[in-house]
Amino acid sequence: MVEQASDAGGQEQEREWWDDPSLPWRHRPTKSDLTCFAWLSVVGIYGLVIMPLRPTLLALVPQVFGAMGHYTGQIMSGALAATGDPWWPLVLAIGIFGTIKFDWVYWWAGKLWGRNLIEVWSGKSERVRRRNERAERFARKYEIPALLLAALPIFPRGVILVVLGSAGTSFRKFFTVSLIGSLFTTSGYLAIGYLIGAPAVALMEAYSKYLLWLSGLILLGMLAAYFWQNRANKQGPTAKES
Repeated sequence: MVEQASDAGGQEQEREWWDDPSLPWRHRPTKSDLTCFAWLSVVGIYGLVIMPLRPTLLALVPQVFGAMGHYTGQIMSGALAATGDPWWPLVLAIGIFGTIKFDWVYWWAGKLWGRNLIEVWSGKSERVRRRNERAERFARKYEIPALLLAALPIFPRGVILVVLGSAGTSFRKFFTVSLIGSLFTTSGYLAIGYLIGAPAVALMEAYSKYLLWLSGLILLGMLAAYFWQNRANKQGPTAKES
């Protein structure tokens, strides 16, 4: 028993830093692996930074927020256009690219690591795993429709893009279809906002009085979730040992 324990300990010590199931590769990472992983980290950091800023950006500079590719900003830009705001063509032109600004990172990750990345994203949650598997099956069966539908916020866009990268979809085809899908969705969100018009603008003006409070609450919620998860991770091994 002692020898087995020492052998296991020796194997654990000999494990390389990259040999970790929480990482997407199953080999010593190459320069491409590390570069792509760094870009995925940039995407993740962008998402964390933008989350508490959403209410403020939406209320103060909805045109900029829409041009960055966020559909709520595009809807509000359309509503402002109905009241005479002239900036909607610029939101449309830039927002088409803003919506798909990080698509190439996911396509590249799929090309490098295949569904290993999807396994990492799924983690231990069966619900997330089932959702990702459904998206994966759909993307493999219906390549172009899946890429077009991935532009809608109700679909796990990252999973679909990774699957298409791993399935060998050429980047030219991938980018062209993504651009077309972004054109339709951006135009659609602007049109929805235009149809709503003045009531949406009035609601946003009333809402802007509380935007700093809302941004602060979102930030506090993110910090609380982080510390709660960190505490759970620390208590997990202790509970298993006892």
